[in-house]
Amino acid sequence: MSDSDSKNHSHKHSHDRHHDRHSDHGHLHGVGGHHHHSPMNYDKAFAIGISLNILFVVIEASYGVMANSLALLADAGHNLSDVLGLIVAWFATYLVRKKPSHEYTYGLRSSSILAALLNALFLLVAMGGVVWEAIGRFRHPPEVAGSTVIVVAIIGIAVNGVSAYLFSSGHKDDLNIKGAYLHLLADALVSVGVAVAGVVMIYTKWNWLDPLVSILVSLIILKGTWDLLKESLRLAMGAVPLSIDRAAVFEFIKSKKEVSAVHDLHIWGMSTTENALTAHVVTPSGHPGDSFLHHLSQELKEKFKINHSTIQIEIGNDTDHACELEPDDVV
Repeated sequence: MSDSDSKNHSHKHSHDRHHDRHSDHGHLHGVGGHHHHSPMNYDKAFAIGISLNILFVVIEASYGVMANSLALLADAGHNLSDVLGLIVAWFATYLVRKKPSHEYTYGLRSSSILAALLNALFLLVAMGGVVWEAIGRFRHPPEVAGSTVIVVAIIGIAVNGVSAYLFSSGHKDDLNIKGAYLHLLADALVSVGVAVAGVVMIYTKWNWLDPLVSILVSLIILKGTWDLLKESLRLAMGAVPLSIDRAAVFEFIKSKKEVSAVHDLHIWGMSTTENALTAHVVTPSGHPGDSFLHHLSQELKEKFKINHSTIQIEIGNDTDHACELEPDDVV
């Protein structure tokens, strides 16, 4: 329960004597007051993705030793960090499904936001490492074993491409899944660049092409990673999710014929897939009844993907009602 919710319970208004037998605190979740939304289960995808990537790390490290390639060994270490990112994201999907408790009244849903943030940071560090190494190799381009590089790159394309595909259905709706998806897609794209550079280098001996391709691919990946970092930071700070227009929600609630004013409106992400709302609604004609609260909750869920709505009714008009939480700068 947020700070504003706790204030709602303790704050008494001068017009409370007008309340009827209905509660002034509407708290409805979906049909019949129950919450039906649950995140998709990606346990199988995570298990396959982690297993494939661990196998790829072993293969890449082995090739690195056999070919005496520091670059392959370094990339094996980078892919090991990807495995860690996948494990973090998977663990978050487990925590999200934990039931609420007396201590964690929303459950552990926000763990998926923290996992997305960590994955964005992992990916930024990993791509930064690739760029840094590539800049160093520009100064002294090493002789590259083209055929070995191509073989390892093709394996990397297959492993990371298949793993990314397993998460492709959820990367637009779940920021945590998007973090895992971007991690895998980034590695697949790097492997494509490495394979193409390997083929060209075999025929041209342009060893500088390998670091150039690495930098170009990394810059493309960094754009998507930066967006992931910004959105996960916003959600961690309790900002309105980018998929929701707060002004549109405000106007929608206020447009109801029973409503004369709306204030203390808060919208935030409880997790990377679930959104919550609290608001004070002024109804001058008396309490609109539980049916109004039920339908409003349903419409907020259908129109704005707000799964958890808490509405407090305040009976009165704009002149005789005074709520200490009405000013926009008060929380």
